[in-house]
Amino acid sequence: MATVLIDKLLQAAVKQGVSDIHIVVGQPPVFRLHGRMRKLETKTLEAEDSVALMKSITPERCQRELQETGSADFGFAFGDLARFRVSVFKQRGFISMVLRQIPNDKLTPEQLGLSEAVVKLVHRPRGLFLVTGPTGSGKSTTLASLINMLNETVDHHIITIEDPIEFYHEHMKSTINQREVGVDVPSFSEAIRRALRQDPDVILVGELRDLETIEAAISAAETGHIVFGTLHTNSAQGTVNRIIDAFPGNLQDQVRTQLASSLIGVVAQTLLPKVGGGRCAAYEVLIVTSGISNLIRENKTFRINSAIQTGAKFGMQLMDDALFNHWSAGRVSVEDVLAKAHTPDELAKRIVQARRGLDDENGDKGNGSGSHR
Repeated sequence: MATVLIDKLLQAAVKQGVSDIHIVVGQPPVFRLHGRMRKLETKTLEAEDSVALMKSITPERCQRELQETGSADFGFAFGDLARFRVSVFKQRGFISMVLRQIPNDKLTPEQLGLSEAVVKLVHRPRGLFLVTGPTGSGKSTTLASLINMLNETVDHHIITIEDPIEFYHEHMKSTINQREVGVDVPSFSEAIRRALRQDPDVILVGELRDLETIEAAISAAETGHIVFGTLHTNSAQGTVNRIIDAFPGNLQDQVRTQLASSLIGVVAQTLLPKVGGGRCAAYEVLIVTSGISNLIRENKTFRINSAIQTGAKFGMQLMDDALFNHWSAGRVSVEDVLAKAHTPDELAKRIVQARRGLDDENGDKGNGSGSHR
């Protein structure tokens, strides 16, 4: 019964392009589609349904972990159709599950709307490149796309360290080793240290979640590797601060110096629902120029935002400008743009002015789309 049900659910999810499936006792399964939650019109799940569903897909070691710690995460492949990242956990004594779909087709950086400047950075011989944003903002998709592009175009040795492995990469021009934390290696920091003896050109670190991992990632970037990593920060300036603040006070000066020389770029991203369905990403882009590396070294990170603003010629962009451009192109609604803005008041003012300008230019088309620069 459970296997039939799980197959049906997964098939429907893949077909409709659902991002997440929620299995919670006391209601039918729920699909998240384009950011909205939709209950399925099927039977309400009982306790035994959720246990059966859990057992039908959860590996033994994760079932043990669930019993011991109350939650477990793992990845699994649904035939050739898709992969899912699964989190199983207990709540009120029942078993709940959330399955995040990881599509099989990797999009190109152009399809994701990543700029030429970002793609160029990835081809550098060394340095730390960070992709940041809240959970579910598409960081894994962005990184998979960049790794895939390298894999297709250069003969590198790429090591990914993930928890769990999300996108599977085939060997193309590059050789790829994907190590799963908890299965192939005990921790992120240990895997990075080992990786340095494995002749890599590129190391992807799924998450810079603790001091040891951040330290290992920075030193790997300093010793002549490209290191990709992710953090849950909302802005480029906030990302730099978060890394420095992770270290105890007496080490912060040294980290500033290391970061100033090793950080090459930060992309902070967020996803927005598009008018008419689907989603698009807005990117804040920081390219570390010598000027910005001085700001980091001299503890003047509060000036990074204005440096991004004046750095358009290098391909830099603030989140609010990216959001404004999506709005003025008519891709997303005002409400959605303002909900994601870093300074919503200022962005709202700008939109009002833009609309006013449009109304003055052409009395008949005051619909907030079109150009006004």
